[in-house]
Amino acid sequence: MIKTISTKELKKMLDLKEEFKLIDVLDSEHYRKEHIPNAISLPLNELRKKAKNVLNKDEKIVVYCASFECEASTKAVKILQSLGYKNVLDYKGGLKDYRENGLALAGKLHETHFHALSCKNC
Repeated sequence: MIKTISTKELKKMLDLKEEFKLIDVLDSEHYRKEHIPNAISLPLNELRKKAKNVLNKDEKIVVYCASFECEASTKAVKILQSLGYKNVLDYKGGLKDYRENGLALAGKLHETHFHALSCKNC
């Protein structure tokens, strides 16, 4: 069974600084451009190979991808569960939902935007 998490629930976990791993399963280039702050890049196509180096099977894990339409996070949950990870949540809304809820994202796209807004004499 796949458990999901809402933007509100994820935001609360982040605000309370709960112990969990937030995993971006999009490709590495997309992660460099844009990701949720404090997320770890673990692309779907590398998940089976690299999960054991980054994740503990008993910790809480939240995975996300681009949006509700993207299936990568659901596939990631299934892969992790098949590898024995017990507490995996699917943040189905992903980057799009996070952004649409007015929450700040990190990455190259946002560094440039922030710099342009904050630098008067550059």
